[in-house]
Amino acid sequence: MRGKPINSGKAIIVLCIASFIAGSLFTSRTGTHPSPSQAKDRQNVPLISHYVNKLQEVKRDCDHKRKFAEGKPGDIMGEVKKTHKAIKSLENTISALEMELTAARTSRSSGQLSLERPTNRSLQKAFVVIGINTAFSSSKRRDSVRETWMPKGDKLKELEKEKGIVIRFVIGHSATPGGVLDQALDSEEAEHKDFLRLKHVEGYHQLSTKTRLYFSTAVDDDVHVNLGMLTTTLAKHRSKPRIYIGCMKSGPVLSQKGVKYHEPEFWKFGEEGNKYFRHATGQIYAISKDLATYISINSPILHRYANEDVSLGSWFIGLEVEHVDERSMCCGTPPDCEWKAQAGKVCVASFDWSCSGICKSVERMKHVHSSCGEGEGGVWNVDVLS
Repeated sequence: MRGKPINSGKAIIVLCIASFIAGSLFTSRTGTHPSPSQAKDRQNVPLISHYVNKLQEVKRDCDHKRKFAEGKPGDIMGEVKKTHKAIKSLENTISALEMELTAARTSRSSGQLSLERPTNRSLQKAFVVIGINTAFSSSKRRDSVRETWMPKGDKLKELEKEKGIVIRFVIGHSATPGGVLDQALDSEEAEHKDFLRLKHVEGYHQLSTKTRLYFSTAVDDDVHVNLGMLTTTLAKHRSKPRIYIGCMKSGPVLSQKGVKYHEPEFWKFGEEGNKYFRHATGQIYAISKDLATYISINSPILHRYANEDVSLGSWFIGLEVEHVDERSMCCGTPPDCEWKAQAGKVCVASFDWSCSGICKSVERMKHVHSSCGEGEGGVWNVDVLS
């Protein structure tokens, strides 16, 4: 309306009273006719008092609306913003509690992870859980890791207790549970106590399933890692609830059968020659606790592509997730990582792109470690629990 402005407070009062009177008249005229006995009973009802009470209720309601309408626009908007903020905070708290409760129920009922009790207590207080993807045939690779960048024995336990850093080789079981392969791994586990066993059948084409069962910071067993630099890098993002860190890439979708990294569902990514969405390379990546919980809760309905790193990236592509492209997590082997170390930019991880890991890692891991390692005191000098 473009006419003369009216007093909103008075208008509301008049409108409320008029609506009440009209409603009362309409009710009295359209109601059913009472019986003689009912009419007699009604004569005894204090009608005046009844209507007065009703009018008082209407007046109180109108007064409240008038005060709200006559308030300063700034005050009203301020109250609205405060209310919205409080509701949002409450929703976030409820959502976080629901996720924690569901995750606890999932881990208790599904039995996906098989850990010793001491390790489980360590996991509850852990700053970071590092899972090293490995296979039954990789015992020599595991030894090369233990002899270089991964602590072992009492040092491994001390790292968990003092720094909250849990490191485990992640592996499932063979196609014939209890067979020769499982027995050999059981013996290795008894000696080193550094495995995390999954209820999962091992196999390269099952890596996406393995990733769904295990989640946190994942590393391949042919990659060199500087634990101190990794921990320092992750600590920078510890306050962010949904974060996905790694060397982000966007490789071609390979539709041709028989080639390495063939994508059977290539048609989902558009025209031939298209590239994947951005995702972290599979040699090493890290995700926050909230994202790990998300995977745990939704594991049964998360789609698996042929390539494990693509699968992980697809699970986050439609979520409010911060992608961090951390190039120090994909340095080359010497001389690349060596030059960077000499320049004061020690790498988080080093490997050869051509081999998707360190080429001939069993023979070369010690050389890479001596050339590009951060030194003995690296991780022990990092303060992560403060």
